[in-house]
Amino acid sequence: MQITDIRCYLVERPDPPHPFRWRNGLAGSGDGTPAGKTPLAAIFRMDTDAGVTGAYEIEAGQRHAWAALSLTERRLKTLIGEDPRNTERLWKLIWEIDRVEEMSMTHLGLIDILAWDAKSKLAGMPLWQMLGGYNPNVRVYASTVTWNTMGEYERHIKHCIDVGFTAFKLHAWGDPREDAMLSRNLRKWTGPDAELMFDGSAGWDYVTSMKFGRVLEGENFLWYEEPMREFELGSYRKLCDALDIPVLAAETSDGCHWNMATWIQMGALDMTRTNCNMKGGLTGALKIAHLSESHGMRCQVHGMGHANAQLCAAMPNNDFYEQLVIDTVQIDQLRNNGPLSIQGGVMRVSDTPGLGFDYDWDAIERTAVAKV
Repeated sequence: MQITDIRCYLVERPDPPHPFRWRNGLAGSGDGTPAGKTPLAAIFRMDTDAGVTGAYEIEAGQRHAWAALSLTERRLKTLIGEDPRNTERLWKLIWEIDRVEEMSMTHLGLIDILAWDAKSKLAGMPLWQMLGGYNPNVRVYASTVTWNTMGEYERHIKHCIDVGFTAFKLHAWGDPREDAMLSRNLRKWTGPDAELMFDGSAGWDYVTSMKFGRVLEGENFLWYEEPMREFELGSYRKLCDALDIPVLAAETSDGCHWNMATWIQMGALDMTRTNCNMKGGLTGALKIAHLSESHGMRCQVHGMGHANAQLCAAMPNNDFYEQLVIDTVQIDQLRNNGPLSIQGGVMRVSDTPGLGFDYDWDAIERTAVAKV
């Protein structure tokens, strides 16, 4: 079996139907698209001589689309002729390309995900089982956006409880005093048995991070995520030593499992982060999961989407699938979200081979803004 072609199409996508923002100082949804422009998605296609096609789409927005198109034209087509079943070999070849390119973290896993999609379809086997197979019934936590008022948080959290969520993560405002009040209120709204998490989105220094961690400990939060920028590991090690609450980190660090090994060796985290989009596809994400397991550590999957859902069902040391919750309409739609539907706070990961990206390729050929 050989790869016969690798293509990239840029297609226009509508503005986000449910816009949102993050903490003060961070960009929100759609902010990477210039004024007056339409968001773009990059759709990738891998053809093989076995008649099996791999397909994958990265987020709508300008920030990755044009770079992905250029990367496909200049570098990815050099992989034509390789066997897509050899995902470890392809993964190594991509890192050889990265040695010169220093490509975006979100592009490191493109070929890997396409290859796994094709390999799963060829085998006629659910992808999560090919990756190891653990449990297709995955608990889901409601991961908030940043709402403007305490009242909005209360209303949306209680609505999530009504539809079955029992685990919640806060993205708050970035003000330690206000965020502390919000965290205490979250415990009141959800009760003593709910599992709660807090994501600092890298907004604080060590002192603020340490003091705020004490607040979360008092409310029995499950984890404390990325309170500082992920550059200075000494500060993260001090934070882990100072707090009892598990510190979750290394979400945005480059270097996949090689870099994660350093975090673990330094004692700079208590739980690791993995993700198909930022850790080198499914292969890279699993390397981090197995590395973490060998150190007795939980490895939490970050982000949404088909590939991450399959990853969650393949891993024994991950607790949840992460689902962003934005507004009442969007929350109500989660039960009818195709293979990513959530019922009673649980997702049943699809048994259909492949990732689930099905396209009208003729229509994409006609409507693409640009293509390689």
